[in-house]
Amino acid sequence: MGIHMDLIKTIEWKDDKVIILDQRRLPNEEVYNTYEDYLGVAQAIHGMVIRGAPAIGVAAAMGVALGAMGIGVGTFDAYYEKLIAICNRIASTRPTAVNLFWALDRMKACALANKDRPLNQITEILKAEALGIYSEDIESNRMIGRNGQKLLRDGMTVLTHCNAGGLATAGYGTALGVIYAASEAGKRIHVMADETRPRLQGAKLTAWELQKHGLQVTVIADTMAGHFMKKGKIDAVLVGADRIAANGDVANKIGTYQVAVLAARHKIPFYVAAPVSTIDPKISSGEEVPIEERDPQEVTHIGSIQITPKYVKVENPSFDVTPAELVTAIITERGVCEPPYAESIAQILGTA
Repeated sequence: MGIHMDLIKTIEWKDDKVIILDQRRLPNEEVYNTYEDYLGVAQAIHGMVIRGAPAIGVAAAMGVALGAMGIGVGTFDAYYEKLIAICNRIASTRPTAVNLFWALDRMKACALANKDRPLNQITEILKAEALGIYSEDIESNRMIGRNGQKLLRDGMTVLTHCNAGGLATAGYGTALGVIYAASEAGKRIHVMADETRPRLQGAKLTAWELQKHGLQVTVIADTMAGHFMKKGKIDAVLVGADRIAANGDVANKIGTYQVAVLAARHKIPFYVAAPVSTIDPKISSGEEVPIEERDPQEVTHIGSIQITPKYVKVENPSFDVTPAELVTAIITERGVCEPPYAESIAQILGTA
């Protein structure tokens, strides 16, 4: 058997506070921030202290639970009105990752289902629901890992884009979870992590996390993927997702689409690993995914150092959409979806 993976403490609930590993400080410093109110959690999501679709969902749920603790009213209607305001504030932080909205909807539904109980009880139930979302995320990630590791062979080199590991989830990982499960099953997997400009999540976060777990990782620039594919040095591509449409189109970190095109050109399998909560059956294709535009300074600067001429025009979409025909399989906790995705996704969701 291979090595056992300890969870990364991306986020946790402790003494009615939310503790989040500040991913902006990695890999040089491992700093944990403590948040005592929902506004702090909302700012942490928006400022990318915490990032990755599943982790954002967990943070959103914990933020709602924190906010509920501060609601001081006498009736359920007034309580729910304040809860909706809290949810709306958290919803405004990041538009693309659907897990954020899934978690908020679940917290609202939980409050409504218990509206006849005393308000202090509802607050405790919401806290339990947030902790449930956290625990379910870890378990679903482990199932994604078990389902996906069957697609990897011993000795493979796998290219990753962005970070879809423990840092992007409650602690285990989606795409990296598949690699961890393969390692736990005794398979030797070499990871090529592309740097993932402009925020360098691959170079900073994926490399940090894999090294921490003792796995073999090589960092390459984003522009090198085609070269290594052509040389036969990459056996598979494995990425996460921020939103998956009903037809199998995948929204993920900017640059994913070009990696998928290169993989198709070189006949390399392109796998997506994500929990079912990342599937958005309400949108028929990736054309409907809202794409977040971020601060141009992410492109013009590396850290505090400017690398472009001043006042130059910059575009900075944070995500792109990979069409379903470029995706070999979508790995979920309920099984592996294969084309045609409209059918396999409907089956996984139980809507077929």
